[in-house]
Amino acid sequence: MALPVIKSAAACTDFSRTVLPYIHQLEALPQQFYQSATDLEALKQLYLNTNPLISAFAFSLALVPIVLVLSEINRNYSQIDRLWSLLPTFYNVHYVAYAHAKGLPTQRLDSLAILSIVWSARLTYNYWRKGGYQIGSEDYRWKIVKDYVNNPVIFFLFNVVFISLAQSVLLFSVTMPTYVLLLAAPISPAQVPDIIFTQVLIGCVFLAFNADQQQWDFHVAKGSYQKSAKVPPASKYTAAELDRGFNTKGLWSLSRHPNFLAEQSVWVTLYIWSCWATGTKYHWAGLGAAAYLCLFQASTWLTELITAGKYSDYKLYQKRVGKFVPSLWGEGMPSANAAGKKTK
Repeated sequence: MALPVIKSAAACTDFSRTVLPYIHQLEALPQQFYQSATDLEALKQLYLNTNPLISAFAFSLALVPIVLVLSEINRNYSQIDRLWSLLPTFYNVHYVAYAHAKGLPTQRLDSLAILSIVWSARLTYNYWRKGGYQIGSEDYRWKIVKDYVNNPVIFFLFNVVFISLAQSVLLFSVTMPTYVLLLAAPISPAQVPDIIFTQVLIGCVFLAFNADQQQWDFHVAKGSYQKSAKVPPASKYTAAELDRGFNTKGLWSLSRHPNFLAEQSVWVTLYIWSCWATGTKYHWAGLGAAAYLCLFQASTWLTELITAGKYSDYKLYQKRVGKFVPSLWGEGMPSANAAGKKTK
């Protein structure tokens, strides 16, 4: 039996009943997959006979040697970055497809799948337009980390453990609450609060989209200004604001990273949704969201360390504007130099 027999919503979060009994499937799965690879019907049965959490976890592990080898051959460590916007939705859709195949109620899960696809479309589009999928494109922070480590053996181990393994598993783990929602589907039917959670997720995606667009508009104007020494006619920014080097208008006047705030909120909301559906205050599936928050704390620290070294006003920005959540006591960034009016 691939799914546990659950009689209460709270039992859906019992790790000893919903996860531990199926871990043994992980060991046999590679050989079973190999034996069934050429038989579509056998693959279908293997899919249905394997606990969906285990099969998702197995897929995240299977990706590790692939991205590791590609990163070492190309000396490019953004292989997982290219999958970042795709894998969580892949896992979410996997859970929804499994629920459909098993004949479980899917109203709540279908809504989640649609929202996840929209989330992926937004993040993938933004990554693409910044050149993330171009050959040779790599997150500038990896070079800085590599130079800091300055030891090929240690950096290789870092690549194995963190870049390839930990990040792949992380992108699986943020969707673990969807497995809980799958288990709860027959016991906890969709209700009005599900609409509220759906709307919150829509709001998170909308916030991220607007933050990304404002940042894009700023950097397009900045790039044009640096080439021509003239502020683009349709620009919303003054010469002084562009000279400052980083965006402090719109959502970026309230939060130093409004896009990161929205991104983290998506997975925290999904976890809270699963808590509500099961009537629990907390459960094991929140570990993925917690790890995601920790990663963003670390990566944002590094990003700001680099940015503060490039732009003299950034430390003032850090003092006056909240990192993620807008500060109730923040003074806000002072307006750019009065001399920085738009030039013609």
